[in-house]
Amino acid sequence: MKRLLTLLSALCCILCGRAITDTMTGIFDDRIRTVHAVTDGNMFAPPVVMEGTGGRINFAFDHLADDRDYFRYRIVRCEADWQPSRLAEAEYLEGFNESPIEDYEFSRATTVPYVHYSFDFPNEQIRPTLSGNYLVQVYREDNPDEVLWQHRVMVSEQTAPISVSVSTVTDVDYNDGHQQLAVTVDTERADVDNPFNDLRVVISQNGRADNEVTLRQPMRMSGSKAVYEHQRPLVFEAGNEYRRMEVSNINYPGMHVEDIAYSRPYYHFKLQTDQSRAGQSYLYDQTQHGRFVVREYNSDESDVDADYVVVHFALEYPEMPGYQIFLDGDFTSRRFDPSSIMSFNRATGLYEKAVLLKQGAYNYQYLAVPPGGKRGTTSVIEGDKYQTVNEYLVKVYTRRPTERTDRLIGVTQITTEP
Repeated sequence: MKRLLTLLSALCCILCGRAITDTMTGIFDDRIRTVHAVTDGNMFAPPVVMEGTGGRINFAFDHLADDRDYFRYRIVRCEADWQPSRLAEAEYLEGFNESPIEDYEFSRATTVPYVHYSFDFPNEQIRPTLSGNYLVQVYREDNPDEVLWQHRVMVSEQTAPISVSVSTVTDVDYNDGHQQLAVTVDTERADVDNPFNDLRVVISQNGRADNEVTLRQPMRMSGSKAVYEHQRPLVFEAGNEYRRMEVSNINYPGMHVEDIAYSRPYYHFKLQTDQSRAGQSYLYDQTQHGRFVVREYNSDESDVDADYVVVHFALEYPEMPGYQIFLDGDFTSRRFDPSSIMSFNRATGLYEKAVLLKQGAYNYQYLAVPPGGKRGTTSVIEGDKYQTVNEYLVKVYTRRPTERTDRLIGVTQITTEP
C-alpha cells in the first residue's frame, strides 16, 4: 500500500508539470490578467482559510477574449518551503482534484474585450483535509498540462496562538533603516513534541516572497511558549511607504497621472516620472502595502465595466550596470521576471516599463536586485525609513518525526503603527 501511495504521489507531481519547478504565485499566459484573491470578503486578509470556520477565498481573473473558454482548477499540496509534497491526493483531499470554473461574465462596452471569471476555494468538489500550503492552478479543460496561472493559499489549524511585536531599536541600528520582530508561539494546544526540532516559523513583509525568512529554532522556551528574539532573520529593511497611482478615469488624469492618450486599441496613461526617495525625509502616506483595487470611476460593476489600459512607468535614476530594477506589487505577482523588470532608455535617461493593467488604483515600489541576487532591496531607490508602516505575516508550521508533511498550526498578520 505504501508503495502504491508513493507511485501515485510521483504521478501527481508529473501531471502537475510546472508546479515542480515553479511554485510561486504567477501568470503564465499573456491573455490572462488581473488575478485577484480575496479572503472572506476582506481585501486586506492573507490567502488563508481557517479550519472549521467555513471560510472561503474568492478568486477572480480575466481572459482577454471575445468568447467564453472552459477552465478548470486543481490544487497541489506543498510543504513549508513550497516544494510539492510527496503525499498522495487521497491523504490530503476529499473529493476529486479538479473543478470547473463556471461563473463568468462578459465585459461591457470596453475597448479591450474580456471575460471575467470567478470561483471559490474550497468548494464541494475540492476540500483539503490537512492544514498546510496549497497551490491553486488554473488550466484549460482540454490542456491540463499547461498551467495558465497559479496562486499560493494556506489552510491553518490555528492551534498555536502567535504574538508579535515590532521595534525600531534593532540589533543593527537605532531608529534608522530597519525594523526588528519578536515572536512568541504558544504550543500548548498544537500537539508539538519538541519545539526545538519540530517548529518552523516563516515571516514575510508586505506580501513579498523575495525577502521571506525562516527560523528553525526558538531562542528559548518559556513554559509552552517558544520565543524567537534577537535573531538576525528577524531584522527587516524598513523600506518606505508604497507609491500610489490611479487610472480609473479615461477622461481625466487621476493620481500621479501626467497624460492620457488613445492609440488603438488602448488608452495610454503616462505616469509622472518617479524620483529616488533614498535621500529624502520620511513622509507618511496611507497605502495598501502593494495591493490594487479594480475601479472604473463611473461604474458600480467595475469587474466587467473597467477597461484595460497601458500604464507607462518611468523612474529617473542613473543606469546601474549589473543591477536590475523591478516593479513590486500584487499586480506583478511579486515576481522578478519580464513582466516586472524595468529597462533603461539611454535616449531619455530613464528606467521605463509599459504594463497593461485593468482600470483601478494601484500600489507599487521599485526594488533593486544586485548582480547574482534573488532578493530585492528597498535601500537603493525607495530608501529605508524606520517609521514606515509595514505589514508582517507570521506562519508557524510543525512536523513531528512520525509525520510525512508540514502542518500549518498558526497564522497571524500585524501592521506596524504609523
